[in-house]
Amino acid sequence: MPSNQNPLGALPARFRRERVLIVGCGDVGTRVAGLLGRGVHTLALSSTPAKFGALRRRGITPLAGNLDEPGSLSRLAGIAHRVIHLAPPPSEGHAQWWRDPRTQALLRALRRRGAPPRVVYGSTSGVYGDCGGAWVDEARPTSPSTPRAQRRVDAEAAVRHFGRAAHARVSILRIPGIYAADRAGGTPRERLEKRTPVLDARDDVYTNHIHADDLARAMVAALWRGRPQRIYNASDDSELKMGDYFDLAADRYGLPRPPRVPRSTAGDQLPLMLLSFMGESRRLRNDRLKRELRLRLRYPTVAAGL
Repeated sequence: MPSNQNPLGALPARFRRERVLIVGCGDVGTRVAGLLGRGVHTLALSSTPAKFGALRRRGITPLAGNLDEPGSLSRLAGIAHRVIHLAPPPSEGHAQWWRDPRTQALLRALRRRGAPPRVVYGSTSGVYGDCGGAWVDEARPTSPSTPRAQRRVDAEAAVRHFGRAAHARVSILRIPGIYAADRAGGTPRERLEKRTPVLDARDDVYTNHIHADDLARAMVAALWRGRPQRIYNASDDSELKMGDYFDLAADRYGLPRPPRVPRSTAGDQLPLMLLSFMGESRRLRNDRLKRELRLRLRYPTVAAGL
């Protein structure tokens, strides 16, 4: 057994490395794993055995478990020094629609044998709600306007309480729209080809973005440099309205710019999910991301990333 003086000393060599657990190891999670390098033993919680082979080929050790089945999470206790939590809350279908039971189940499992000293949670900038196009920093109170964002607020509160109670350094990254050419659905090309409309300039809203590679780098920076109980807006430097973003992408791809429609008729032509995004306008400040995490964006604007 490891001694109190050297808790890793008697373990096999592969367990003497820093152990990082990724929960929700999809596109961004695998990018994070690729940045961690050989000096880190990377594990990923997965409820899909069919994905285990792909994870192993990337040098990631898969752990079977399902956040919707708390009994399957017992092996997570004490297994990692650092945790990146990227799993989304459930969509709908449970009585307490404003809660995130997945985050609660994960935190209970992590607490059982001493909490990991570092946790990074990937939240959403949607927790701010509609800000009328104002500039928003991390001190702005949350004001979620959708059930989806409300569940994220609940998850953030749970993670921060966990950090205070367990004396763990917790960082929360509030993430806007993620894009990348090598990410499934990671560019506007499909919508442009379908000629999906966007709002007229007078009705348009500010939108925020982060390249998937920069987001993964921000996650890793927070894992080692994040201050205790700290929130970071994980956004690039762009200051774009949604229609301008689609126009820019259309010009880059050599496609026609999308048609513009007034908000009064948008409900007849646009999917409900897209409409919900068009109901919120804000511009995220990222000074804290760059100053405290010392992150230098590789793709500081959407124009550079596309």
